[in-house]
Amino acid sequence: MRDPCAEMRMVDWEDVRHLVALAKAGTLSGAARALGVDHATVGRRVASLERSLETTLVERTLKGYRLTTVGRQVADSGVQMQLQAETMQRITRAARSVISGSVRVSVPPGLATHFLVPRLGIWRELHPELRLEVVSETSIVSLGGLEADIAIRLRRPDEPNLAVRRVGRMAFGIYATQEYLLRRKPESWEFIAFDPRSAGAAQQDWLLRFAGNRPIVFRTNDLATQLAAVHGGIGLAALPHFFVENVDVSDVKADYESLFRDIWLVVHTDLRKAPAVRAVVEMIAGIFKSYDLRRHERL
Repeated sequence: MRDPCAEMRMVDWEDVRHLVALAKAGTLSGAARALGVDHATVGRRVASLERSLETTLVERTLKGYRLTTVGRQVADSGVQMQLQAETMQRITRAARSVISGSVRVSVPPGLATHFLVPRLGIWRELHPELRLEVVSETSIVSLGGLEADIAIRLRRPDEPNLAVRRVGRMAFGIYATQEYLLRRKPESWEFIAFDPRSAGAAQQDWLLRFAGNRPIVFRTNDLATQLAAVHGGIGLAALPHFFVENVDVSDVKADYESLFRDIWLVVHTDLRKAPAVRAVVEMIAGIFKSYDLRRHERL
């Protein structure tokens, strides 16, 4: 039998990439979702790889697909190829001297919509050849896997090969409408919180301590929806001070301990010297420096 791992250079990388996705997901539909293609494409690519290597890589089972021993070896080699390719891409991007191209930034949704994006206009004037992509999502992207070039996070990451910089500190308050506070006494207050998947989030724990035995009547994993619920008179929520700018809601200013969350700017060490990435890092850091999120007022 020919050694398929020694012949990886003879096959189509796209076929290998689809096998790796299938190995991770265990099903055609799962691999298809991860790659953004249909399941028939995954099946066709894996079959193409089997033909190229002249060996069986996957076996169909009642629970999905199981890789053969050779299939597992090929998938493992594919993972290493992917890591090497990503490293080469980061190195070549870092070597570019012209501030141009596309930079992808991952930002928590509330921070993106209500703070960062409205203040990005200046970058177009400073670097007109740059293209900025903002990925607004709650999940943590992989910088090593090139899912983003830069990330803004509310927890200091501990993954290896990341350059980390604290760029701000965000303050929270407990907010409700004035009408709600006038018609309800504190002991009858009801609360708006994140859903159970956000258990352990600093503002969630802080709100639950403040609520005590008072009920949580509305849950959502989206800050904008929480604000809408507050504005609609459903109850009280823990919101960043900057988030409620120009919205008719009030901090209850009760006797609670203040909550602050540090904001971290993160970039892979292979990319931190790339001119385009460095320019965007400094631009974002400058935005945070010019606006005090703790006091919710311009310096």
